[in-house]
Amino acid sequence: MPFGRKRRLDRSARERGVAPEVEDRHHDDEREATTGPYDVTDAVEDDLERVDFGALQIPKTTGNDLRVSLDAKGRVISVSIHRDDSAMQIGAYAAPRNGTIWTDLWPELVATISSQGGRANQTEGPFGPELAAELAPSRTGSGGSACGKDGEKPARRPARFVGVDGPRWFVRAVLTGPAATDENAAEPLLETLREVIVVRGSDPRPVREPLTLKLPAELAEQFGQMVDGDVDKPPPAPSITI
Repeated sequence: MPFGRKRRLDRSARERGVAPEVEDRHHDDEREATTGPYDVTDAVEDDLERVDFGALQIPKTTGNDLRVSLDAKGRVISVSIHRDDSAMQIGAYAAPRNGTIWTDLWPELVATISSQGGRANQTEGPFGPELAAELAPSRTGSGGSACGKDGEKPARRPARFVGVDGPRWFVRAVLTGPAATDENAAEPLLETLREVIVVRGSDPRPVREPLTLKLPAELAEQFGQMVDGDVDKPPPAPSITI
């Protein structure tokens, strides 16, 4: 079970007046403090200002550049945080009431990455099991084959997959650039991940269905200005520095 999930669920249960399991009842003094990302019902009280994307509330942090990819109708496709030459894309998904997604998902990711010409191995990180991956180069050359400078075969692209199971939700973060392999580059992005708040909602959803993301007011206005009445022309993804 991924690091942090059981402690988060235990604390939520205590706050709702539900008795903990018998084996935990004698070890409350040994249980560590709940760590993020947090469920909206279990979030810590702090002074951080967060950008509200619906299912995800992402803190504003000095040095981070928050970028949102949209489709032509202004619907959010993805949210990513850029810092220096690194990036971290965050997604939230529906999960079963009991059980986890990450335990089943990471072997599937390994198989997919391998089938595409990359490779991935399970490692341990601050949130529990992770994947250290080397993704196959993009197929941008003639005939659909990848090619690099002077016809050389381009190197695989490093990526780090982090998964966190929460109460009826699952968050996946993908780190690329130096943060994929350099802990010093990754730490500011992972610290932002720890401070994310997830708003799952009470509606029933199929397992693994992406939770709905939406544009905050300031980005919705920016999107409207960029479209400028031409709904057939997809605008570039707006960004906001936080």
